[in-house]
Amino acid sequence: MTQKPGAATGAVPIRRNTEIEEITNLYLIHPLAGRLVPIFARLHVTPNAVSILGMACGILAGFAYYRYRDPRFAIAGFALMIVWHVMDGADGQLARYTQTYSYFGKILDGIADHVTFVAVYVALAMASSRQYGNWIYGLAAISGVFHAIQSASYETERQEYEFLGWDKKPQEPTPRNAESRDRGGRGGIRWVLDFLNTLFFYGLSFPTARINRKFRETLADALRNAPGQADLVRNRYRDILAPQIRSWSILSANYRTLGIFISALCKAPAVYFAFEIVGFSLLLALLIRRLYSAHALLLSQLHFPWSGSA
Repeated sequence: MTQKPGAATGAVPIRRNTEIEEITNLYLIHPLAGRLVPIFARLHVTPNAVSILGMACGILAGFAYYRYRDPRFAIAGFALMIVWHVMDGADGQLARYTQTYSYFGKILDGIADHVTFVAVYVALAMASSRQYGNWIYGLAAISGVFHAIQSASYETERQEYEFLGWDKKPQEPTPRNAESRDRGGRGGIRWVLDFLNTLFFYGLSFPTARINRKFRETLADALRNAPGQADLVRNRYRDILAPQIRSWSILSANYRTLGIFISALCKAPAVYFAFEIVGFSLLLALLIRRLYSAHALLLSQLHFPWSGSA
């Protein structure tokens, strides 16, 4: 049986839906984060402060990876990125635990993720430029762009699952009159937050945008003609799509962190950058194809017409 989001999964009932969670998050990162959350709450540490602490660890990981040729520094870089992962899990859990959500906090969490990888990529490119030449900067930059697109696509599919499977609010730009948006500041600052929100959680996920839109439209049209089937559709959706979305975790930051560490130990960061451009892109294409097939299977079992295209 699938577990409803928000149900207790450990010491603190604040972890995200586990049925699509990546395995290292499920059994290592998020349990560690959950142990820290009550401590942060007692000390009145804010979720934004936890995000900033995690980002600081990510930046320090970049400094460590700058000396990746020394295995001790490669290990230190890996350890600091693990700490960043824990903080990245703890900030969201703390926000749910203390009910202190904010529009700014959501954007800050995304910024912290990107800053961590930018710091590490820049450090690896600078350190390896003596071996590869200046072209490594271009390779690292292209790798970063592909990383952002792949990660946004993964996060979008998670949000789609939460929305269609559990009827939770989708991750889209916050309405202008929303209270959570007002906490993000006014004027120019709010405009910047809106732009970053749209970019991080919507714009970069363009590889999956069309198939998601068509599927939503098809499902909405079918349910308008059979409104009493909403619960059945959600249950069947979770049964079919949960394994699919769980497989998308190969695109998560966890495996990139491991890949960076292995490439650093092997003194071959260029191989990691190349794999991110080619390997992860091929995996994304395969996952999109499988997602299309899962959508078609679901609608055929429900006897709903499907006019999408892969």
